[in-house]
Amino acid sequence: MHSFDVVVVGAGAAGLFCAGIAGQRGLKVLLIDHADKLAEKIRISGGGRCNFTNREVTPANFISGNPHYCRSALARYMPAHFIELVQRHGIAFHEKHRGQLFCDDSAEQIIRMLLAECGAGGVERWQPCSVAAVRQAGSGFELDTSRGPVQAARVVVATGGLPVPKIGATDWGLRLAQQFGHRVVAPRPALVPLTFDPQAWAPFAALAGLSLEVAIETGEGKKNTTRFVEDLLFTHRGLSGPGVLQISSYWQPGTEIRVALAHANLADTLRQAKGRTQRQLGNELALHLPERLAQTWLALQDLPASKPMPDVRDKDIAKLVDSLARWALVPTGTEGWRKAEVMAGGVDTRDLDSQSMGSKLVPGLHFIGEVVDVTGWLGGYNFHWAWASAAACAQGL
Repeated sequence: MHSFDVVVVGAGAAGLFCAGIAGQRGLKVLLIDHADKLAEKIRISGGGRCNFTNREVTPANFISGNPHYCRSALARYMPAHFIELVQRHGIAFHEKHRGQLFCDDSAEQIIRMLLAECGAGGVERWQPCSVAAVRQAGSGFELDTSRGPVQAARVVVATGGLPVPKIGATDWGLRLAQQFGHRVVAPRPALVPLTFDPQAWAPFAALAGLSLEVAIETGEGKKNTTRFVEDLLFTHRGLSGPGVLQISSYWQPGTEIRVALAHANLADTLRQAKGRTQRQLGNELALHLPERLAQTWLALQDLPASKPMPDVRDKDIAKLVDSLARWALVPTGTEGWRKAEVMAGGVDTRDLDSQSMGSKLVPGLHFIGEVVDVTGWLGGYNFHWAWASAAACAQGL
């Protein structure tokens, strides 16, 4: 029987990083993954350039049933630490938007870097290799794998979440957690496009592909309302784009989202236009909104796009701008795991130690990365949670 100090199950971002650090600390590490391809989620992320962290990471950028859990790991492993590692490996990168860092060249560079770190730690990797069972044995664990039985003092579960099943996502980590008595917060798709009733959405389906910056919010009351200012994208079935993906993590089924397609001061601008131009209402509105959206919106408000500005009533301007500033709509659902970027929910952090990511129920069992109930915003935050939770775990092994 093969024997190791640590077996890490899952060779994605968190698993690779944890294995490398643990190996470099002198531990004998085995890294196992059932997929044919290594770290496919890293490879396809950020349009193939991997948004590997965000300069502005704070605990406020994460949602969890236990919001304080992530603080310790994030405080001990900061974006500057990962940036230093990336620079040490000679990977060129750039800041794209709001602190988001991407490789100049390819996500493959991050994968090669993680493999090099594993190599420096003498990590053994079995892939593809499936794990049929994990059980406690003495002071450690025994694993039944497709390459034979394995003994280990510690097991780290880094199997990720449920999004993009076609690249091998499974609920293995959640089932293992439950096997050992851990509570699981019900998983749901997050950072995911929202969908609407086809009949109600029919007037907007023709706008598919159109995008604009909006303010988007959900929730009731000042304390419970979450708001983002980001781009929105119309699709055939509903709404996507960064703003919608962000709000999807906070949206609760059956509740509304509210979108400001235009600022309230647009009313003053349009009223002033009445005195200085003969332009038609549709053409004037198209100076402030994408033209297709302007035409569609006027038709929905039953306002004639061809009416000259001097003939447009002030009360119609007020009605138009109010409808644009306060578009409230109730999604019927999401595009699901197939289109979700991450999983919300996961292994309940109340059963985990925030210093080492170790189980409070089963000594030697650890959970890191997306399988844990910590979900980041869009923009490199989820990768940073992978690095930070992996580093905390590796240091605590």
